[in-house]
Amino acid sequence: MSQKPNVTRPKSLKAKAAVPEVDLGFRWGVLNTALLGLGVAVLAGGYMSLSKGSLTLAPVLLVTGYCVLIPAALLVRGTGNSSTEGE
Repeated sequence: MSQKPNVTRPKSLKAKAAVPEVDLGFRWGVLNTALLGLGVAVLAGGYMSLSKGSLTLAPVLLVTGYCVLIPAALLVRGTGNSSTEGE
């Protein structure tokens, strides 16, 4: 007699899909992408100037990247369309 092995399967994902998604108001737009790209470029320039021994330019660039541009990219409300996110 051959028996099928007892396999436990995860619960259906349909039950989770029935719960409505909560919109937290976060949208990612072109401005957010530009600020993030500028922040990464400024950080790269800061680390490059730090490797060359700059004691004034490197900290200014790194603080600007980490404390101004990266948070601005996350905090600025973008104009992205949220209706296509769930599809």
